[in-house]
Amino acid sequence: MPETSKMEQENIFLFVPNLIGYARIVLALLSFYLLPCCPWPAVFCYMLSALLDSLDGHAARALNQCTKFGAMLDMLTDRCATMCLLVNLSLLYPSYTFLFQLSMCLDIASHWLHLHSSTVKGSSSHKTIDLSGNPILRIYYTSKPVLFVMCAGNELFFCLLYLLHHIPEPAAWVYWLQGLCGTICVLKSGISVVHLITASQNMVALDAAEREQSAKTQ
Repeated sequence: MPETSKMEQENIFLFVPNLIGYARIVLALLSFYLLPCCPWPAVFCYMLSALLDSLDGHAARALNQCTKFGAMLDMLTDRCATMCLLVNLSLLYPSYTFLFQLSMCLDIASHWLHLHSSTVKGSSSHKTIDLSGNPILRIYYTSKPVLFVMCAGNELFFCLLYLLHHIPEPAAWVYWLQGLCGTICVLKSGISVVHLITASQNMVALDAAEREQSAKTQ
């Protein structure tokens, strides 16, 4: 009985991972505000928000505070932050607007469908996948170094694009780093395509199973 009472008194909104998530949102909003005028502070706030993404996951597992709300908050913060940065890049590089729009659509559609299919299947997070599933997604989500490099490289690519517009004479190493991150960005876009296809297949399989079950009960 005391255990049940304790669970009833828990406020999931105040779980440590979710508090970190709120801090990420504040940092992201501050970054968006600074983007038009203050390049370096804007990028600092943006990247700090992105880096805290790994911290809230560790906190959730360490404190046994993994929740569906936290998973959705985490994913939505990531997607909204990247989208807002790409909107700014579209203003700075208007001739590449279509590519930025394509990147936004692919990023949002693939992650939303993947998260929804994961939730319907009962997973507590979009990062929890069936290990018998797609091998690319299995490596992407089970290897922390791979996940970190792919996510950090992708965000850094967009941040460097933004900074290159504001830096008069960037050093040669900046272009080398931009090329490396650009390669990672392309690879991550490919993974997003796999996300979209796999999540679509999962949703269709769930629909087919539900229709089959419904037909049996009629």
